[in-house]
Amino acid sequence: LHEEALVQVLTEPRNALVRQYKKMFEMEECSLEFTEGALREIAKLARLRKTGARGLRSILEQVMFELMFELPELERGQKFVITEEIVKGDRKSIHRGDSAAA
Repeated sequence: LHEEALVQVLTEPRNALVRQYKKMFEMEECSLEFTEGALREIAKLARLRKTGARGLRSILEQVMFELMFELPELERGQKFVITEEIVKGDRKSIHRGDSAAA
């Protein structure tokens, strides 16, 4: 699959991975967004690893692991934005802010 198709797999189906993560964050009273660049970078990694759509879950789990571990302990109402830099490994780029302000 090409990158655009992989991005669609991440976002469009009713049980899409991105929707699953957003729902988990909602359960913790936080919000989660992925930039277009982040989604494209995840798709690009799946193509480079030659894993296609099957590899999307493991890539997303790797990107989200640390944040998911910390999430239950974090203040409620925060908004998290996953960017291309975060997907590339720059954990310092995770935007944490008040979702009411965003």
